Parts: sequence; C-alpha cells; structure tokens
Amino acid sequence: MSTTGSATSSSLWRRPYAKLAIALLCLAGLLAVELLTNTEIRIGGLMVAVPALSATFLPPGQVLFVVLLTLPSVYLAAINNHTLDTKAFPVSFATVVLISIASVATATVRQRRERELAQSRWVAAVMQNLLLRPLPCRLGPLSISSVYISAEEEANIGGDVYAAAVTARSVRLMVGDVEGKGLGAVEMVGYLLSAFRQAARNGTTLAELPDFLDRRLRDELVDALATSDDASDSVSRRRAMEGFVTAVIVEFREGEDVVRIANRGHPPPLLIRQDNVLPLDPRTSALPLGLGDLRADEHQVDTYELAVGDRLLLYTDGVIEARDAAGRFYPLADRVARWTDRDLDEMIDAVRSDLLRHVGARPADDVAMVAVQRMV
Repeated sequence: MSTTGSATSSSLWRRPYAKLAIALLCLAGLLAVELLTNTEIRIGGLMVAVPALSATFLPPGQVLFVVLLTLPSVYLAAINNHTLDTKAFPVSFATVVLISIASVATATVRQRRERELAQSRWVAAVMQNLLLRPLPCRLGPLSISSVYISAEEEANIGGDVYAAAVTARSVRLMVGDVEGKGLGAVEMVGYLLSAFRQAARNGTTLAELPDFLDRRLRDELVDALATSDDASDSVSRRRAMEGFVTAVIVEFREGEDVVRIANRGHPPPLLIRQDNVLPLDPRTSALPLGLGDLRADEHQVDTYELAVGDRLLLYTDGVIEARDAAGRFYPLADRVARWTDRDLDEMIDAVRSDLLRHVGARPADDVAMVAVQRMV
C-alpha cells in the first residue's frame, strides 16, 4: 500500500463515526447473510460478537446504540430460522442481553482508563517540560542538538538528565544519569537540575561545581527523608543513603579555544574532529555526585583544545550498554565516525535510529545524548 493510501485510511479511521459505521456494517452483513441464505448452518449467533468487539474501540454510548440494533437483529434471525418458539431461544436471547450489558460496561471502564492514561501523559509532558527543558539550537558559540529516549514505554522522562546554563563568561552543559528508576529517579533529577541552575546564578566556578552539586544532592535527600510520612521506611532510607548521580559537565568560555570538563563517574565525552572520534577520558577518576562523603576527592577539571568546527558528544551509559540480540554492546564511537560529514541534527538522528535498530526495540535503559559544535 502506498504512503498516501495508508495516510488516507488512517485519517478515515480517526473520524468520529467511522468506527461505529464499521460495527454497524458488520452487524448488517451478518443479518443479511442470515436472512438471504438458506443453509443448515446459521450464523445469527455471531451477531452477539459485534457489541462485544465494539466495546474495545467505541465509546459506551455508541456501544449501547449497537446493542439496541443487535437485539432486534437477533430476534429477526430467530424468526427467520424458526427458533423463536423453541425452548432454547429464551436462554440464548438472555445470553445476548447479558453479553450486551457487559459490553457497555466494558466500554465504560475502558474509556475511563483511557482518560486517566491521557491525563497521566499530560502530567508527564508537563513534568518533562519543567525538568528537561528543551535545549536551544544555538547557545553562544555553540550549535546544539539533543535526543532523549525513556526506557519506560508510557514515560517521557526517566533517570537520565541534560541541561544547559549560561554564566557571566561561559556556557555550560551537563549530562547525567541517576541511579535507579521510577519516581525516585525523577525526584533526583529535579534536585540535580535545581542545583545546577542555582550554581550558574551564584557564579560557582566549574572547579567548585561538583562539590556544590554533591552537597546539594545529599542535603535534599536527607531533607526528603526527614519530612517523609514514615522516616523508618527502609526503601526511603536506602535511597537517601545510597542515591547518586554520574555526571559530566562541560564549559565553554568566551574567546577561548578550549573546553573544560568535570567528570564524576560518567562515560567520557567523544571529541569529533573531522573524521576522527576520540574519547576524552578524565585524568583522574572521581566518585559520582551524592557520594562525596565517602571519600575526599580533588575535583580535577580537564582541559582540551576545541577548534572551530569541532564537535563534542555527551551521552549516558544507556547508549554504550545497549545490547543487540546477540548481547553485543552498541559501538558508539565506531558508529558516530560514519556520520561525521552530516550536520549536527542529522548526525544525532542517525545515531538514534541506528541505536534503535541495534537493540531491535525500546532500550532497556534510558538514553540521553547531547551533541555540540563550536561554530565561531
């Protein structure tokens, strides 16, 4: 079928009364076959399937309308096949009535759940806009492109996070990955983003930023535990004591040909220079954010040359740990090298499509990628 034909069929199916018309045509077809054929095998009993199936895609009012047409159709079929006066007919007709009532009830429940799901999706979309604000296409000397894929089918946001902030003399980008999943991970995302943006407003330097974020995360988790309804809850206590975030923060200062990187236990960014793809591994390892009380780290800021035209790809471990059917990890650096000649949006979109083909379905972990290119 052509693309135009598929689009037309989809458009017709979405029209308010198209589905009802299909149900009524099925009912009319069954009744016509019953009345116009003269075979020993009667199909009038199949008419009860029409309201039952209609309950899966029609609203309750329309299902009731189908029911009101089905009952007399069953009665006419009984007259035609001479079963109206049999002892079995009252039982058969009562069965049709009960199935019809159940169909209307099923449609009512289904519609209510669809409304609840729509409301949940709306709330998720609002939450995503509040937490994961869309990154601008251009920020200072940088062109930016990003992608986010949630591992949860009905969720718009998970435990991965990205953000941008502008200070007096620089542009900062952060990509992070929260330990765990679910609402607890989303809560940690909120804490991290709030602290990251506050640090930019306060003028916190990049060297000071990991310490600042670490303290804020631990303070927020302790406060959340102290104000919870049940402070003895073991899950809440474990999350407060063990919650952490791996993160990489990059900073681009005006008038400088370098990028500064602070990495806290996160996969290294990839530097893309012409056809070369180089991982920017940190010179010293550091604990993830939220675990700063376990070891006193000196927060190293690494500096790398970044010329005009160079690109930087930040990503979460959901990318490089994605497996195909044979259990092979996704080779991000090798795949990115195929698309270095494309513009930034096309490159990131090619990686996204290739990653989904690699796993063959939705990734098992959240995925976030941010690509930046120095333009001037």
